[in-house]
Amino acid sequence: MQPPEEPGCDGAEKQTESTFADGVKDGIPTLLGYISIGLAAGIVGAASHLSVLEMGIMSLLVYAGAAQFIICGMLAVHAPVSAIILTTFIVNLRNFLLSATLAPHFTRYSLLRNIGIGLLVTDESFGVAAGRLAQGKPLNDRWMNGLNLIAYVSWVVSCVVGALFGSWIADPEQFGMDYALTAMFVALLVLQLGHLVPAKLKHYLQLMGYMVIAMLLLSLFVSSQLAVIIATVIVATIGVVTEK
Repeated sequence: MQPPEEPGCDGAEKQTESTFADGVKDGIPTLLGYISIGLAAGIVGAASHLSVLEMGIMSLLVYAGAAQFIICGMLAVHAPVSAIILTTFIVNLRNFLLSATLAPHFTRYSLLRNIGIGLLVTDESFGVAAGRLAQGKPLNDRWMNGLNLIAYVSWVVSCVVGALFGSWIADPEQFGMDYALTAMFVALLVLQLGHLVPAKLKHYLQLMGYMVIAMLLLSLFVSSQLAVIIATVIVATIGVVTEK
């Protein structure tokens, strides 16, 4: 007969692991941003003469706010398909960095499960996950899937609804929809920084300053989208090397 497990053993830890529902709950504060930007993306898609079905398929397959706005704009000016694909790839290249940062926390899972998690990682879900890590809380696949799926469903539904009612709203900026995504990122940043000790906070603020400087300098030589990617790689490398 096996003795009962003591407090602090693996069995107790498993009982306290975050669930799918926890991930959904933690993702709810970001939904306003997804919904606002999704509605705006659907409206822009309708203005670019995309059907509701086409907008829905784009949201399902591309699943990227900035990229979808760019695609709609390029379609409106009849840009070549090759140019649209290349531009979308460059804009979304940052997702490789986001997934690579989270990957060490999911090494115990299979390749297929990791692909499923990585496919749905966004800037916002990464921000929530990073905030959780900053609080010293572990990540698992169920929590991440809950976080990712609530965002994915909200985005697709919002884009479709935006496309349906696209003819009703000619100027989404008058409702502040253009600032919703920025506001959400600011909130995520504040929440993450609030859990840092002074030494780490100073370090992270320095990295933010390096990021701004690098982006401004690189923008003089390359496009702003490429400048963001290169600056992120450089500053992320500096951050890893100087992390204490």
